[in-house]
Amino acid sequence: MILVVEDDNVMRNVLTVALRSHGYDVKAAANGCDALREVQVRTPDAIILDLGLPDLDGFQVVTQIRRSLEVPIIILSARGEERHQVRALDDGANDYVTKPFREGELMARIRVALRRPVSLSERRELRVGDLFLDALQRRAYIGDTELALTPTEFKLLHVLARECNRVITHQQLLREVWGVHSVEEVQYLRVYMRQLRQKIETDPARPRRLLTALGVGYRLVAVEAAGFGA
Repeated sequence: MILVVEDDNVMRNVLTVALRSHGYDVKAAANGCDALREVQVRTPDAIILDLGLPDLDGFQVVTQIRRSLEVPIIILSARGEERHQVRALDDGANDYVTKPFREGELMARIRVALRRPVSLSERRELRVGDLFLDALQRRAYIGDTELALTPTEFKLLHVLARECNRVITHQQLLREVWGVHSVEEVQYLRVYMRQLRQKIETDPARPRRLLTALGVGYRLVAVEAAGFGA
């Protein structure tokens, strides 16, 4: 089931008809509160969410859903500014499509979202040296210190921790965290890696945990307790 969260009646109907014509079961909500009630009743396979809702801001809806669900969320919004896209992805959205949109592109994005693993909790708990990740609670710790990670930073760290000591390519990281349409955005990935190092490294300029494989990708390695905050 695809949950469409859109306050504009015409757009909501257009999306509902289009999705049903492609064989999807559709449930529609006209505001954020109705959407949150719907996901409590039945977990959708994916959510298409407008940001400009009459009650809750769309960013708030993403944040509240992410507290308990890893369902794919595709933002469909007239807000095309980069700052809105970055914020939505940081809050936990999987994709961002701007209005006006092409039906074929939206359907392709939905197919990609539904093919991707949506749960970080296949292995709920991961430990790499003194770094501990709880995927269900979306929390990360170094020793007893909880890390203040954004949802996107947590996803990146989780992908790296899953394959600790192995180099993960730029393209794999971009594909798993942002989707196949982002596999060329290597500079965007570098920005996030710098942010992540600021939070997990004692000296971000000389990283010991999150290592760079020049021209290839990144590798997370184990560091014991003395390596953080020492």
